[in-house]
Amino acid sequence: MTVLSGTALSKIDRSDHRYHTLLDFHRRLAAKDVTLWGSKAQAEAAIGLNWIDLPESSRDLLPQLDALCAKHRSKTRVILCAMGGSSLGPEVIAQTYRRELFVLDSTDPNYVAHAIDANLTKTLVIVSSKSGSTIETASQLALFESLLETAGLVPHDHIVIVTDPDSPLDRDARSKGFSIVNADPHLGGRFSVLSAFGLVPAALIGVDVSVLLDNASQTKADFLKDPRMVVDMAYAITYLSGQYISYCDLGAGMPGLSHWAEQLVAESTGKNETGRLPIVIESPSRDQIFSIAYTGEADLVISADLASQFIIWEWVTALVAAGLGVNPFNQPNVTEAKEATSSLLNLWAGVAPQSSPLVTDASVEIFGQGQDLTSALQLFIESIPADGYIAIMAYLDRYDDVAITHLRALLSAKSNRPVTFGWGPRFLHSTGQFHKGGQRNGGFLQITGNPKRDIAIPGQRYGFNTLIAAQALGDAQSLLSRKYPLLRLNLIDRSVGIDQLLTCLKNL
Repeated sequence: MTVLSGTALSKIDRSDHRYHTLLDFHRRLAAKDVTLWGSKAQAEAAIGLNWIDLPESSRDLLPQLDALCAKHRSKTRVILCAMGGSSLGPEVIAQTYRRELFVLDSTDPNYVAHAIDANLTKTLVIVSSKSGSTIETASQLALFESLLETAGLVPHDHIVIVTDPDSPLDRDARSKGFSIVNADPHLGGRFSVLSAFGLVPAALIGVDVSVLLDNASQTKADFLKDPRMVVDMAYAITYLSGQYISYCDLGAGMPGLSHWAEQLVAESTGKNETGRLPIVIESPSRDQIFSIAYTGEADLVISADLASQFIIWEWVTALVAAGLGVNPFNQPNVTEAKEATSSLLNLWAGVAPQSSPLVTDASVEIFGQGQDLTSALQLFIESIPADGYIAIMAYLDRYDDVAITHLRALLSAKSNRPVTFGWGPRFLHSTGQFHKGGQRNGGFLQITGNPKRDIAIPGQRYGFNTLIAAQALGDAQSLLSRKYPLLRLNLIDRSVGIDQLLTCLKNL
């Protein structure tokens, strides 16, 4: 059962003409009206609205999923190589249903090592890329092909490909005899969780995807019949929230849902110098940011099963984008980040150059103003506009370096600003769009770290350490070209550097 509650409901004026406009938007969305987001968005909307039908149309995948599960029933370890919507949806499904799934959504050599330092005999690798040309997944696929061959295993017995029809990955995988599941090409990646991109990994880790589809379909039927819930949510987020929205999934039994919603909302709305920036928080907060939760108390509390949350948030996000007058289906600045990475990789000819920090304070190299770590952080905080936010961008290992996540709450308290946290390069496919396309009031704390070792990428003249360096520095160049405040800290010794950084901030 889906229930909407929260303190914001009493502030919703259903007699407001804007509410009636959103109600009209809802009806047009249900009819797949491609003009809903304006003439400039019409071409992309025309090929991006099939997510609306996924609760029903994805049933066509069930026989293929059954066959894949039967073929790979002996595999006990599943690795998903994917980025953005192709990784965030499957991860929250796995965590909600308590299934094991290693999500390889990073190019950090330390993190990549967790995926490859294991017996591959019982390993199944799912490679998901909508475009079929994502540099992270292409690099990971090349690595696993090489590792499997070196181990005397047949790659197509251990690899499943999910991609759009006739993508570069699709053509290459077919030539090599891999198992392939083609996704519906008429939908965007962040709206794809109920498509093959979400359902293939879910099925292969033992989740009954027919239940997911049943739940989403019923919920969609309910709000098509009575749209008040989704229109109330869209009204509150568009007209009552302001730039920032906090999301907290603590206690809801769906860990990771907020990170999935973060990408959906930030990347869909963060353009034309407007948007809504989700701030994923660790526990409920009473600060001034408009709050969203899935249980307990907040400005909006949406209680529903996981699949219902998926279709509700996709629908509401499309309505919010219409209310803000932005195209929810493009991501122009994500493309910008990819081009910046490619440019540096070509310039470096295979090896990242050594950077000389302005200052080194114990285990932290400082690329920015300040005579030591304390003054660098203080000057950085002072550079953030009063109405601005801070984005922490950690190009680290989200297993071994997880302690760095404590930085978010500490920095928020010290700066009195909303603070987001993103693992690099994952956030480039999520909030990275908002950083460059949304409101121009962000400040950026980039944290990199020396790896224990590099890992070569077969077929390339660079390894993963050079790739992640190009992604970090390319993104930094894009941000600095907009004259945004940016402080880069490089951890010489990751563990020691993280402790030093946390201690310094506590004492600031």
